[in-house]
Amino acid sequence: MDLKALRYFTEIVRHGSFARASEAIPLSQPALSKSVRTLEEELGETLLERGRRGVGVRLTAAGELVHGRAQAILKERDALMTDLHALHGLRQGTLRIGLAPVGSAEIFANLIAQYHERFPAIDFELRERGSEDLEEAVRSGEIEVAATLLPVRPDLESMFILKAPIVVAVPRYHPLAERKRIQLSDLRDTPFVMLEAGFLLNRRIREACSAHGFTPLEVAHSSHPNFALALVAAGAGVTCVPRLVAERHVNDGVQLLALAGRDLEWNLAFVWRKGATLSAAAKEWLKLVGEHYPG
Repeated sequence: MDLKALRYFTEIVRHGSFARASEAIPLSQPALSKSVRTLEEELGETLLERGRRGVGVRLTAAGELVHGRAQAILKERDALMTDLHALHGLRQGTLRIGLAPVGSAEIFANLIAQYHERFPAIDFELRERGSEDLEEAVRSGEIEVAATLLPVRPDLESMFILKAPIVVAVPRYHPLAERKRIQLSDLRDTPFVMLEAGFLLNRRIREACSAHGFTPLEVAHSSHPNFALALVAAGAGVTCVPRLVAERHVNDGVQLLALAGRDLEWNLAFVWRKGATLSAAAKEWLKLVGEHYPG
Protein backbone atom coordinates (compact mmCIF):
# COMPACT_ATOMS: atom_id res chain seq x y z
CA MET A 1 0.00 0.00 0.00
CA ASP A 2 1.36 3.39 -1.03
CA LEU A 3 2.02 5.63 1.97
CA LYS A 4 1.68 8.69 -0.25
CA ALA A 5 -1.84 7.63 -1.18
CA LEU A 6 -2.72 7.27 2.51
CA ARG A 7 -1.30 10.69 3.27
CA TYR A 8 -3.22 12.28 0.37
CA PHE A 9 -6.38 10.55 1.57
CA THR A 10 -6.00 11.89 5.13
CA GLU A 11 -5.28 15.39 3.81
CA ILE A 12 -8.46 15.36 1.72
CA VAL A 13 -10.46 14.31 4.81
CA ARG A 14 -8.74 16.92 6.98
CA HIS A 15 -9.44 19.76 4.54
CA GLY A 16 -12.93 18.52 3.62
CA SER A 17 -12.48 18.76 -0.13
CA PHE A 18 -10.18 17.90 -3.00
CA ALA A 19 -9.79 21.57 -3.89
CA ARG A 20 -8.57 22.71 -0.46
CA ALA A 21 -6.33 19.63 -0.09
CA SER A 22 -4.87 20.33 -3.54
CA GLU A 23 -3.86 23.83 -2.45
CA ALA A 24 -2.40 22.65 0.88
CA ILE A 25 -0.25 19.74 -0.37
CA PRO A 26 0.14 21.08 -3.20
CA LEU A 27 -0.92 18.60 -5.88
CA SER A 28 -3.37 18.91 -8.75
CA GLN A 29 -6.95 17.83 -8.12
CA PRO A 30 -6.87 15.23 -10.93
CA ALA A 31 -3.75 13.69 -9.39
CA LEU A 32 -5.41 13.58 -5.96
CA SER A 33 -8.55 12.05 -7.40
CA LYS A 34 -6.53 9.40 -9.25
CA SER A 35 -4.61 8.56 -6.07
CA VAL A 36 -7.82 8.01 -4.08
CA ARG A 37 -9.40 5.94 -6.87
CA THR A 38 -6.32 3.73 -6.99
CA LEU A 39 -6.49 3.29 -3.21
CA GLU A 40 -10.21 2.42 -3.38
CA GLU A 41 -9.58 -0.11 -6.15
CA GLU A 42 -6.78 -1.72 -4.15
CA LEU A 43 -9.00 -2.03 -1.06
CA GLY A 44 -12.16 -2.91 -2.98
CA GLU A 45 -14.13 -0.25 -1.08
CA THR A 46 -15.50 3.23 -1.67
CA LEU A 47 -13.86 5.51 0.89
CA LEU A 48 -15.30 8.93 0.06
CA GLU A 49 -18.73 10.16 -0.96
CA ARG A 50 -18.08 13.03 -3.35
CA GLY A 51 -20.29 16.10 -3.19
CA ARG A 52 -21.59 17.93 -6.20
CA ARG A 53 -18.90 18.76 -8.76
CA GLY A 54 -16.55 16.53 -6.77
CA VAL A 55 -15.73 19.28 -4.30
CA GLY A 56 -17.12 18.35 -0.88
CA VAL A 57 -16.37 14.87 0.55
CA ARG A 58 -17.75 12.65 3.30
CA LEU A 59 -16.33 9.43 4.67
CA THR A 60 -18.13 6.15 4.09
CA ALA A 61 -18.14 3.48 6.82
CA ALA A 62 -15.15 1.85 5.13
CA GLY A 63 -13.56 5.27 4.80
CA GLU A 64 -13.91 5.85 8.56
CA LEU A 65 -12.07 2.59 9.23
CA VAL A 66 -9.32 3.25 6.68
CA HIS A 67 -8.90 6.85 7.85
CA GLY A 68 -8.29 5.77 11.45
CA ARG A 69 -5.79 3.12 10.43
CA ALA A 70 -4.10 5.45 7.94
CA GLN A 71 -3.53 8.07 10.66
CA ALA A 72 -1.96 5.42 12.90
CA ILE A 73 0.26 4.11 10.08
CA LEU A 74 1.45 7.59 9.12
CA LYS A 75 2.12 8.45 12.76
CA GLU A 76 4.28 5.33 13.10
CA ARG A 77 6.10 6.20 9.89
CA ASP A 78 6.87 9.70 11.19
CA ALA A 79 8.07 8.26 14.50
CA LEU A 80 10.30 5.83 12.63
CA MET A 81 11.88 8.63 10.61
CA THR A 82 12.41 10.66 13.78
CA ASP A 83 14.14 7.70 15.43
CA LEU A 84 16.31 7.10 12.36
CA HIS A 85 17.39 10.74 12.33
CA ALA A 86 18.20 10.46 16.03
CA LEU A 87 20.28 7.36 15.36
CA HIS A 88 22.15 9.08 12.57
CA GLY A 89 22.79 12.05 14.82
CA LEU A 90 23.89 9.70 17.63
CA ARG A 91 21.27 11.04 20.01
CA GLN A 92 20.21 7.47 20.77
CA GLY A 93 21.22 3.92 19.92
CA THR A 94 23.42 1.04 20.98
CA LEU A 95 26.95 0.12 19.96
CA ARG A 96 27.29 -3.68 20.04
CA ILE A 97 30.98 -4.50 20.09
CA GLY A 98 33.23 -7.44 20.92
CA LEU A 99 36.62 -7.27 22.62
CA ALA A 100 38.93 -10.09 23.67
CA PRO A 101 40.28 -10.02 27.24
CA VAL A 102 43.86 -10.10 25.90
CA GLY A 103 45.03 -6.52 25.33
CA SER A 104 41.66 -4.79 25.68
CA ALA A 105 42.46 -3.10 28.99
CA GLU A 106 45.72 -1.74 27.61
CA ILE A 107 44.34 -0.62 24.24
CA PHE A 108 40.62 0.08 24.49
CA ALA A 109 39.71 1.12 28.05
CA ASN A 110 40.67 4.75 27.46
CA LEU A 111 38.96 4.78 24.05
CA ILE A 112 35.69 3.51 25.52
CA ALA A 113 35.79 6.36 28.04
CA GLN A 114 36.44 8.88 25.24
CA TYR A 115 33.62 7.46 23.14
CA HIS A 116 31.18 7.74 26.03
CA GLU A 117 32.27 11.34 26.57
CA ARG A 118 31.64 12.18 22.91
CA PHE A 119 28.37 10.28 22.59
CA PRO A 120 26.81 9.95 26.06
CA ALA A 121 23.41 8.92 24.63
CA ILE A 122 24.81 5.77 23.00
CA ASP A 123 24.58 2.59 25.08
CA PHE A 124 27.76 0.51 24.97
CA GLU A 125 26.95 -3.21 24.76
CA LEU A 126 30.26 -5.02 25.24
CA ARG A 127 30.92 -8.73 24.73
CA GLU A 128 34.19 -10.13 26.06
CA ARG A 129 35.19 -13.44 24.48
CA GLY A 130 38.01 -15.03 22.56
CA SER A 131 38.48 -13.77 19.02
CA GLU A 132 37.10 -16.94 17.41
CA ASP A 133 33.85 -16.58 19.35
CA LEU A 134 33.66 -12.87 18.53
CA GLU A 135 34.09 -13.49 14.81
CA GLU A 136 31.15 -15.90 14.90
CA ALA A 137 29.08 -13.30 16.75
CA VAL A 138 29.85 -10.79 14.00
CA ARG A 139 28.83 -13.28 11.31
CA SER A 140 25.54 -14.02 13.06
CA GLY A 141 24.77 -10.31 13.55
CA GLU A 142 24.81 -10.48 17.35
CA ILE A 143 27.45 -7.74 17.40
CA GLU A 144 28.48 -5.23 14.73
CA VAL A 145 32.25 -5.03 15.10
CA ALA A 146 34.87 -7.00 17.01
CA ALA A 147 38.57 -6.97 17.71
CA THR A 148 40.40 -10.01 16.36
CA LEU A 149 43.72 -11.14 14.92
CA LEU A 150 44.81 -10.93 11.30
CA PRO A 151 44.51 -12.59 8.89
CA VAL A 152 40.71 -12.87 8.81
CA ARG A 153 38.38 -14.98 6.68
CA PRO A 154 37.13 -13.58 3.34
CA ASP A 155 33.56 -13.01 4.58
CA LEU A 156 34.81 -10.28 6.95
CA GLU A 157 36.13 -6.79 6.30
CA SER A 158 38.86 -5.48 8.56
CA MET A 159 40.60 -2.33 9.78
CA PHE A 160 44.16 -2.86 11.01
CA ILE A 161 44.85 -1.41 14.46
CA LEU A 162 48.35 -2.30 15.59
CA LYS A 163 51.11 -4.89 15.61
CA ALA A 164 52.74 -5.99 18.84
CA PRO A 165 55.57 -8.48 19.34
CA ILE A 166 54.84 -11.78 21.06
CA VAL A 167 57.12 -12.63 23.97
CA VAL A 168 57.65 -15.87 25.84
CA ALA A 169 57.16 -15.72 29.60
CA VAL A 170 59.23 -18.35 31.41
CA PRO A 171 59.71 -19.03 35.14
CA ARG A 172 62.53 -16.95 36.65
CA TYR A 173 64.73 -20.03 37.17
CA HIS A 174 63.96 -21.72 33.85
CA PRO A 175 67.06 -22.90 31.91
CA LEU A 176 66.22 -20.40 29.14
CA ALA A 177 65.71 -17.44 31.51
CA GLU A 178 69.28 -16.15 31.09
CA ARG A 179 68.85 -15.70 27.35
CA LYS A 180 67.53 -12.48 25.84
CA ARG A 181 66.16 -14.05 22.68
CA ILE A 182 65.11 -17.58 21.83
CA GLN A 183 63.83 -19.59 18.89
CA LEU A 184 60.35 -21.06 19.10
CA SER A 185 61.97 -24.46 18.52
CA ASP A 186 63.79 -24.05 21.88
CA LEU A 187 60.40 -24.71 23.53
CA ARG A 188 59.92 -28.10 21.88
CA ASP A 189 60.03 -30.04 25.15
CA THR A 190 58.60 -27.32 27.39
CA PRO A 191 55.04 -27.37 28.85
CA PHE A 192 52.78 -24.52 27.64
CA VAL A 193 50.17 -22.54 29.55
CA MET A 194 47.62 -21.53 26.90
CA LEU A 195 44.50 -19.41 26.86
CA GLU A 196 41.05 -20.99 26.92
CA ALA A 197 39.32 -22.31 23.81
CA GLY A 198 37.99 -19.58 21.52
CA PHE A 199 41.17 -17.47 21.49
CA LEU A 200 42.78 -17.09 18.07
CA LEU A 201 46.17 -16.62 19.74
CA ASN A 202 46.08 -20.32 20.62
CA ARG A 203 45.72 -21.22 16.95
CA ARG A 204 48.54 -18.88 15.97
CA ILE A 205 50.83 -20.47 18.58
CA ARG A 206 49.98 -23.99 17.46
CA GLU A 207 50.52 -23.10 13.79
CA ALA A 208 53.89 -21.49 14.54
CA CYS A 209 55.02 -24.49 16.60
CA SER A 210 53.89 -26.84 13.84
CA ALA A 211 55.99 -24.88 11.36
CA HIS A 212 58.98 -25.68 13.63
CA GLY A 213 58.13 -29.36 13.63
CA PHE A 214 56.46 -29.88 17.01
CA THR A 215 53.13 -29.68 18.82
CA PRO A 216 53.08 -27.62 22.02
CA LEU A 217 52.56 -29.62 25.20
CA GLU A 218 49.53 -27.85 26.70
CA VAL A 219 49.35 -28.44 30.45
CA ALA A 220 46.98 -25.63 31.54
CA HIS A 221 44.52 -23.10 30.13
CA SER A 222 43.44 -19.72 31.45
CA SER A 223 40.84 -17.14 30.46
CA HIS A 224 43.08 -14.23 31.44
CA PRO A 225 46.79 -13.53 30.81
CA ASN A 226 47.27 -12.35 34.41
CA PHE A 227 46.49 -15.83 35.74
CA ALA A 228 48.47 -17.47 32.92
CA LEU A 229 51.53 -15.49 34.04
CA ALA A 230 50.89 -16.49 37.66
CA LEU A 231 50.90 -20.13 36.55
CA VAL A 232 54.21 -19.52 34.78
CA ALA A 233 55.68 -17.99 37.94
CA ALA A 234 54.55 -21.09 39.86
CA GLY A 235 56.49 -23.27 37.44
CA ALA A 236 53.58 -24.79 35.49
CA GLY A 237 55.16 -23.98 32.13
CA VAL A 238 55.71 -21.09 29.71
CA THR A 239 53.22 -18.87 27.94
CA CYS A 240 53.24 -16.65 24.84
CA VAL A 241 51.54 -13.27 25.10
CA PRO A 242 51.81 -9.83 23.45
CA ARG A 243 54.57 -7.78 25.04
CA LEU A 244 52.26 -4.88 25.92
CA VAL A 245 50.06 -7.29 27.89
CA ALA A 246 52.94 -9.18 29.52
CA GLU A 247 54.65 -6.00 30.72
CA ARG A 248 51.50 -4.87 32.47
CA HIS A 249 50.89 -8.17 34.29
CA VAL A 250 54.41 -9.53 34.74
CA ASN A 251 55.52 -10.51 38.26
CA ASP A 252 58.85 -11.18 39.96
CA GLY A 253 58.67 -14.90 39.25
CA VAL A 254 58.60 -14.44 35.46
CA GLN A 255 61.22 -13.58 32.86
CA LEU A 256 60.16 -12.24 29.44
CA LEU A 257 62.11 -13.44 26.40
CA ALA A 258 61.96 -12.10 22.86
CA LEU A 259 61.28 -14.48 19.98
CA ALA A 260 63.72 -14.52 17.09
CA GLY A 261 62.25 -14.18 13.59
CA ARG A 262 58.67 -13.40 12.67
CA ASP A 263 57.09 -16.78 13.28
CA LEU A 264 54.61 -15.43 15.81
CA GLU A 265 53.12 -11.93 15.69
CA TRP A 266 50.07 -10.26 17.21
CA ASN A 267 48.32 -8.25 14.47
CA LEU A 268 45.15 -6.73 15.88
CA ALA A 269 42.23 -5.50 13.77
CA PHE A 270 38.54 -4.67 13.95
CA VAL A 271 36.24 -6.72 11.73
CA TRP A 272 32.66 -6.55 10.50
CA ARG A 273 30.55 -8.52 8.04
CA LYS A 274 31.50 -7.91 4.41
CA GLY A 275 28.84 -5.80 2.74
CA ALA A 276 27.15 -4.87 6.01
CA THR A 277 25.84 -1.33 6.51
CA LEU A 278 27.35 -0.23 9.80
CA SER A 279 25.38 1.95 12.18
CA ALA A 280 26.47 5.53 12.76
CA ALA A 281 27.53 4.47 16.25
CA ALA A 282 29.85 1.76 14.88
CA LYS A 283 31.28 4.10 12.24
CA GLU A 284 32.14 6.67 14.91
CA TRP A 285 33.79 3.97 17.03
CA LEU A 286 36.02 2.90 14.12
CA LYS A 287 36.78 6.55 13.41
CA LEU A 288 37.87 7.07 17.03
CA VAL A 289 40.05 3.95 16.95
CA GLY A 290 41.59 5.14 13.68
CA GLU A 291 42.46 8.49 15.24
CA HIS A 292 44.58 6.75 17.90
CA TYR A 293 45.85 3.84 15.79
CA PRO A 294 46.19 5.07 12.19
CA GLY A 295 47.58 1.71 11.08
